[in-house]
Amino acid sequence: MIEVKNLYKRYHTHNHRSTDWVLHDVDFTLPKGVSLGVIGRNGVGKSTLLRLIGGVDHPDRGQVIRHCRVSWPIGVTGGFQGSMTGLQNLKFLARIHGYAHDLQAVIDFVQDFTELGKALNAPVKTYSSGMRSRLAFGLSLAFDFDVYLSDEATATGDAAFKAKAQQVFQERLGQASVIMVSHSEDILRELCQAGLWLRKGEKPIWFDDIADGLNAYNDSVKQSKNTPVKQRKAAA
Repeated sequence: MIEVKNLYKRYHTHNHRSTDWVLHDVDFTLPKGVSLGVIGRNGVGKSTLLRLIGGVDHPDRGQVIRHCRVSWPIGVTGGFQGSMTGLQNLKFLARIHGYAHDLQAVIDFVQDFTELGKALNAPVKTYSSGMRSRLAFGLSLAFDFDVYLSDEATATGDAAFKAKAQQVFQERLGQASVIMVSHSEDILRELCQAGLWLRKGEKPIWFDDIADGLNAYNDSVKQSKNTPVKQRKAAA
């Protein structure tokens, strides 16, 4: 189970001025065994929420309480040491997560899944963005977490790799849950049960059924498109 309590987050510019709230009063409890799809327009803080839940970043107010093992956001590749090789990064993370005793199994899985070949022995700073994403995705799935955080992870690579990634991801979800950000409604409907609609400057809305959340969000988008620009400015 994961508890998110009255979470607020904003960032600060180089001259120490505060921006508007990226996340505003986010409050929900994710029960054990339930997968969550995070819905919302670009810029409402979906990726930021995953970073906070994964402990990659910290809130300005509120707290995240984890009663289980939570992955880092799978689609986020910023945690690698660029001067180290992919293999060295792999070994380092394996030891941190308690897999030193089973290191070869982790190496074998990542080599097979990522299809990076000899590139695993090259510094990560020489990788393309796609290669970094494959390594991050493969490493996340090499460890057993109770909840996986997925930020557009299944959108990585060509069609064959996307299909492979989605298949392995679904296999993991047989024993675990996911909190997922994706622009693919089909993937959200397939993998998630509940939905959380993030809205700019407003309290998010929780839906027990992801389909209800997507329908409400899509209705809002259609309504916004049909609203004249002058009326939108007046409402703002």
